[in-house]
Parts: sequence; C-alpha cells; structure tokens
Amino acid sequence: MVARPDVRRRPLSAVPTITGTPWHPPSEHQLRGMDTEAALDLGWGRLVFGQTFADPQRLVEALRGEAEGRRDICIYPRDPQVLLGLAPTELFLDPSLTFRLDLHRYRPRRELVENVFVRTVTCPDDVAAMERIVTRTGMVPGDPDTVWHNHSTRTVRYLVAEDRRTGRVVGTVTGVDHVRAFGDPEGGSSLWCLAVDPGEAPPGTGEALVRVLAERYLARGRNYLDLSVLHENAPAIALYRKLGFRQVPALVVKRRNAVNAPLFVPGPAGLDRLNVYARILADEALRRGIRVEVTDAAHGEMRFTLGARSVLTRESLSELTTAVAMSRCDDKRVTRRIMAGAGVRVPVGAEVAGDDLGPALALLERFGEVVVKPARGEQGKGITVGVRDEAGLRSAVALARQHCPDVLVEELVAGEDLRVVVIDSEVVAAAVRRPATVVGDGASDVTTLIRRTSRRRERATGGESRIPLDDTTAAVVAEAGWAMDDVPPAGARIRVRRTANLHTGGTIEDVTARLHPEIAAAAVRASRAIGIPVTGLDFLVPDLDGPEHVFVEANERPGLANHEPQPTAERFVDLLFPESRRR
Repeated sequence: MVARPDVRRRPLSAVPTITGTPWHPPSEHQLRGMDTEAALDLGWGRLVFGQTFADPQRLVEALRGEAEGRRDICIYPRDPQVLLGLAPTELFLDPSLTFRLDLHRYRPRRELVENVFVRTVTCPDDVAAMERIVTRTGMVPGDPDTVWHNHSTRTVRYLVAEDRRTGRVVGTVTGVDHVRAFGDPEGGSSLWCLAVDPGEAPPGTGEALVRVLAERYLARGRNYLDLSVLHENAPAIALYRKLGFRQVPALVVKRRNAVNAPLFVPGPAGLDRLNVYARILADEALRRGIRVEVTDAAHGEMRFTLGARSVLTRESLSELTTAVAMSRCDDKRVTRRIMAGAGVRVPVGAEVAGDDLGPALALLERFGEVVVKPARGEQGKGITVGVRDEAGLRSAVALARQHCPDVLVEELVAGEDLRVVVIDSEVVAAAVRRPATVVGDGASDVTTLIRRTSRRRERATGGESRIPLDDTTAAVVAEAGWAMDDVPPAGARIRVRRTANLHTGGTIEDVTARLHPEIAAAAVRASRAIGIPVTGLDFLVPDLDGPEHVFVEANERPGLANHEPQPTAERFVDLLFPESRRR
C-alpha cells in the first residue's frame, strides 16, 4: 500500500502572506478588516506597519512626521524600493534581518532559567528600570508617560526580568499584538527592545524574556512572533535561531536622522576597535557631522574635525586640558594642597619619606584605620584600604611603592564613594561607586561566583573591568567570614574588594538627581581651582542626600561611558565644538 503524503509537512513559506513576501500584493480577503495607515507610538518612536499603506507617497509622508530625537521604524513595507525612490535623501534601508518564530512550532524549555523571574510591568518604578537598561545598552529610551499608557492596553506588552537573588530588574522586552494594533489578518505579533543589563543580569535572562513573550502570544492564539535584529549582532541571532526563529524576507525602512546615522554613514577606520570610553564620544561626534579620525585605537586616541578646527583627544582627555592641570591631578599631594586652598575639605594625611614611618604611625594611632596609596597613579593600583596595625602599614607601603616611590597615608573616612563629573565648570553627572560584590546562588563556591561576575563585568565594559583573583580579594572575602571555596546560600551578598574602582569590578549607580547643592558647588570650585575643563572628582559622603563631603582625588580622564543616561558625551562634544550644540 502506498502511504499518503503528509500534507502537514508542506513548508509554510509556500503560503503567500503580507509579511512573508512583502512585494506580493495582499488579496482582498487579507485586506478585509485590516486598519489602514497604522502607526503605533511606543515612546521611543512609532512602529509604522508598512503593509497597511496602499499609497507609498502617504507612507513617505507618515515617516516624515517623525518627532525630534525619536526613531520611527517602518516594517513590512510593500515596495521598499519605491519608498527609497520617492525620498532617497530622507530614507534608507535598515541593515537588519527579520526573524520569525512560528508559534505552533514553539517548544517550551523544560526547566526555568536559573535565578530569573519574568513578569509584566506593574508600576512606574518598573518603567524607570526599563529606561535605565535600554539606555545602558545603547537603545533610544521610551517616553515614560507613553510607556505607562501603553501598559494599560492589551496592544503592547511590557515584560521585565528580575534577578531572584536581589529582586533587581535586569532585563526588559516589548511585545506588540498585531491583531489589536491593526486587525492583522495573519494573526501576528512582534518583539521589540530586548535589553539585558550587561553587568548584572544572570546568564539566560534574554532567553527567558523571549520565551515568556512567545508563550504569552501563543496563549493568546497568535500565529507567529517577528523581530528585527541588526545583521552583525551575532550573539542575538544565535539565540533566536536556538529558540526556533527563522529568517523571513521582510524589510525595514527608517529615516536618515542623527539617531540612525551610524547605520547609514560609513564609520572611520578603527572605530570598532575603540574602547567604550572613546566610542561613546566618537558616536556623538559622528551624529553631529563632525569628522572622526581614529589615530590610535588601542589608547582611545582620536582627532575630531569640524570646518577648519581640529582637536586631538584620548577618551575624555583633550588638548583643552593643559599640562599644568594634568600634573595637578597626577600628584595627589599637589591636588590636596590645591583643594585645601579652595576651601574643599581633604582627609588628614601624612607622607612616607624613605623608611620613616613615624608620621604614618602617628596617623594610624590617631584614627585607628588608614588608607595607603601611591602619590601618583590611577585605576586604584597600589591602594590599600583599612590598614589597622604597623605590620599592615609596612606591607601596604611596600605595595604602594611598586607603583610610585612616593607614598601618601590618609585617615579612613567612612561614607559612600561618590564620583562627580564636571565639564566646562558644570556638574553633568554624579554616581555612587560600590566595591565588587557577588551574590550566592546556593550551588557555586565564592571563587566560581567571582569568575562568573567578573566575566559579566568584562562583557559590560568591553574588557575594562574585571575582578582580580588575588590576595586582596581573598582577604576581603575572609573578613566577611567566608573562604574562597565556601558555597554561600542563595541571595547572600559578599563584598570581594575594598575599593570601588570600576577597573577592579566595582559597580556604579547614577545619583545625579540626588546630589546636594553644596557638594555640586564644591565640585565646580575644585575643577576651577585645578584649571581643568573635564574632570571626575571623587568624594566620600556619609549621606547621599546631605551636604557633608571629603575630597579624595581628581581624575583628568574620567570614563564618561559609566554615567549614562546623563549627557556626558553630549557635554564633552559641546565643549570641543560649541557651534555643534543642539538647540
């Protein structure tokens, strides 16, 4: 007997659809009941459904209505070549790929992603957390009021992912129901703005968000889930393929605006080799039409040119910073004298001259705990915090001298480690820096937790931040009552470094809105006393909302990428080229 062919195995691609083959004119049956000229405001811009526009000129006019600072996306245009022909200087074909998950073929994961809980947005704090994560990953953040309004509808679905160990929101994704948006005859849905905190999210957070969104739309009876992803985003594409997504020939058209400029303006040679601190400045300059020449990618060195004027920079250090100002920041003893003269409080300190520890021992006896640091240096190298006895003092001095022969000993001042960024005598950002910590999961030992957290910090900072597995780390873990091979219970937080330096795995939290006016004034006064146009000033503050502060040091090359969403890159380029300032 001849077996009947299984018609269910016929490829879905053989069935013409509006979105699967965008050049194919939809039938009357498909168009029946579908809204026309549909555009959905998602806060960061409008999602324009191109297949709902019968007249391409009308679609061009709709895209011309894009608001300043937004990023409209036109997906599923029927004839994208016609759109580009009608407005070649205004529109471009986005270099992205469209992937589709056929929901009837979706297979759920057998076990939950460890330490991740995905839920619907429930309050304005969730919206603020979404904005923080989206901004940190380089996307355009959504208007909070629009997002909160959309949240109350069933057309848009906002999900967030929590770290079960900390309760902190570490990821987000947006879903759009096409049936509710425009009466989609294909019964589709789409995924947008998948963003995961690169420094804090547990492994698998992105997968958990995509799976939950897919399962929500499967339960709602939708047929597929589409998404658009940049063609060079290999990790994301690998994840989507793993989950069963397949590429479909649906295209995306966008406007040629400042936000989209990196997608249609060729970047300078070496741009992709810049670290995050230089890249954020290069991207901002390119958005303004400023020429960027990468002169030394390894050191973040670039030349910015606008008209007849050219400025050489190394990350946030530029030719506008004089050698005298740099020397004042470089030597902490000089910085202390300048700050004291400007009326900014500094810790009580003493210098170690040769083998004479007398003044340092007297300081230790007076305060009980001290900080030992090289008089010159950066990135927290050679610094020992919390020295309590003579043996520890001698050891700390020896460590500091590995980096600089001159050593400074200061009283240990309790408080939060606050970094204030001042550009052109204006406070632009303030953030609290906290020492590296790990969070127990009940299964991994401390060493494994440190390695895992360090890898996440490296990915989040382009290799700039990692937690050393050295004697200092082991000592800090021991002070917390743990051994490196102990397995902490789930949720237990263990501090593993004494200093909050970002290069040794420290984390940062934006507190610009909370900065006390007296601390802001002290920071401006300090930058003017040094005579430096761009600086990161470090303070110790007992209360973030109070005026008390003690100056620690000034950095002539602060990492501006650490302070998003504050406009540090914008203010830096404003300083270099005031004529390019956005009005």
